[in-house]
Amino acid sequence: MKHEVVILIAEDDEGHADLIRKNLARAGIVNRIIHFVDGQEVIDFLFSQGEGLQRTSGEAYVLLLDIRMPKLDGAEVLERIKADRELRKIPVMMITTTDDPREVERCHDLGCSSYITKPVEYEGFVHAIRQLGLFLSVVQVPQINGVG
Repeated sequence: MKHEVVILIAEDDEGHADLIRKNLARAGIVNRIIHFVDGQEVIDFLFSQGEGLQRTSGEAYVLLLDIRMPKLDGAEVLERIKADRELRKIPVMMITTTDDPREVERCHDLGCSSYITKPVEYEGFVHAIRQLGLFLSVVQVPQINGVG
């Protein structure tokens, strides 16, 4: 049985988060979306700690992760997720304005599923998100069980 994948967006720029949401919708992706504005919120959610919203055992998640964020940057969030026995199953897509080859390599070394550079120009960004929507419509994502 294929479970509905919950899309987690970690993006401190509200305009970029809105663009991602709108373009996922335009691509026909109607999955539930949870938005986080900093890296610590994502960690608290995934590791079921703190006061805020916490993940549900048995759900399937995909994380769209910006690198440049307050509190914890995306690379640190990625590193913590991929170090966890259960959470490492979550596909993590880096979506960032940074196209520094060292940063791209670092994120891949840490275990990201893909690295999408946010084009500064609108049409390119829309195209990247539509491609992401297509990916989400066909990919099989494992369920995540209790905190690992």
